[in-house]
Amino acid sequence: MKNAIMRWWDPTGIAQTAHRGESAASLIVKGLQSMLVMFGATIIVPLTLGMSPQVTLFGMGIGTWLFLLLTKGKSPMTMGSSFAFMIGVLGVIDPNGPLAHVAEHNERLQYALGGIVIAGAVYLVFSLLVKWIGANRFMHVLPHAVTGPTVVLIGVTLAPHAVNQFATSWILGPLTLIIIIVVMIFARGKAKAFPILIGLAGAYFVAVMMNLAGSLEATNGAYINFYALRDADIFGLPPFMAPKFALVPILMMAPFALATVAENIADHVIVGQEMGEDLVRNKPGLSRTLFADGIQSMAVAAFGTPMNTTYSENVGLLIITKVFSSIVVAIGAGFAVLLGLSPAFAEVVRSIPVSIIGGASIMLYGMIASIGMRNVKEHVNLNIEKYLIIMSVMLVVGIGMRFGNIIRVEIAETAIRLDRMNLPVAIILGVILNAVLPNKYYGGKTVEGEQK
Repeated sequence: MKNAIMRWWDPTGIAQTAHRGESAASLIVKGLQSMLVMFGATIIVPLTLGMSPQVTLFGMGIGTWLFLLLTKGKSPMTMGSSFAFMIGVLGVIDPNGPLAHVAEHNERLQYALGGIVIAGAVYLVFSLLVKWIGANRFMHVLPHAVTGPTVVLIGVTLAPHAVNQFATSWILGPLTLIIIIVVMIFARGKAKAFPILIGLAGAYFVAVMMNLAGSLEATNGAYINFYALRDADIFGLPPFMAPKFALVPILMMAPFALATVAENIADHVIVGQEMGEDLVRNKPGLSRTLFADGIQSMAVAAFGTPMNTTYSENVGLLIITKVFSSIVVAIGAGFAVLLGLSPAFAEVVRSIPVSIIGGASIMLYGMIASIGMRNVKEHVNLNIEKYLIIMSVMLVVGIGMRFGNIIRVEIAETAIRLDRMNLPVAIILGVILNAVLPNKYYGGKTVEGEQK
């Protein structure tokens, strides 16, 4: 049995051996840090969508374990809630959207979960495609000139939600943002790795003090309901939610898989470079990472978790700490599962005033857009006309559709808000243009590749 496990785990890569020589206490502390770095951003998604943070944390842990299992521990990635899919879910649960006839918010969420399950299946299709044509040819379909603007559009599209939340309290919203900025600029040591978490905790403490003092502001965007916390159990199963399936929500959600597939590729390229291993072309390989990502996202969406996928915050932590250990990631996932089994903790998270979420979201969404722009700056040669055209079309269409006039399309006797589909439409246009346009410098000389 032991030999069979060792053959399966194949402990020859950095991710399977990075923990060697570490004490159990050290591994536990690093695992806790791994979970905490993801925590701040992960809970933003369920709090914004009206989903359960308890289910989300539980699914984060289970999904990470599944991913590590299916990649044989060769990819030290933590799974977390996707901001790209949050755009799609917001469209599905909109009371004035295509499911306006569904009165209950939770039922609309169930249909969104059904769309997420199908989106996970799209990952499996991409995995088979990579297996068939090879990772190199597949990555030419989604070059940096497509993935860079995609990341920018995610941040820009979510920006209005952050501002609306931020503006519900002109004390807590700005305070949260200021704390995060101060930690990012001036903190030293391990505190510098937790700006979002420290910002949320600091502003929440002020909100609690305001409530205890009976501040007038506490009734205007800063009120905290302690009654739910008082009645909550310390331990208990999360409030699981089963998906429901309908054509329109599926058509709205599934295309967002294009964005998260691109994110999966980018994350593994970056982490592989830092590890000195090619995680895309060698082991575990792009086909396996996409397969594992798809399976875990389908599994956790089946009991109520928002779309889980590889997480940029995890990539940042790996680069900062150089702890490329799947064992550490697995321990961090264990902490997420434990928190997901505490209704009392979930109620603490749920009680965070929306203005605090908005303050953190301004930084998070802005960083998403900035990372996309940095990706373009570092990897795309804009002297090649093709890439300039791709980016121009994607940005204008993606931003224009989202913030222009409402665009409705009738499908199955239901009106779909096409303007809510700005991200998939922009990506599809980028992929098409990349496939049909030649690589030429401004002088007309044909060139190969996209790297500077």
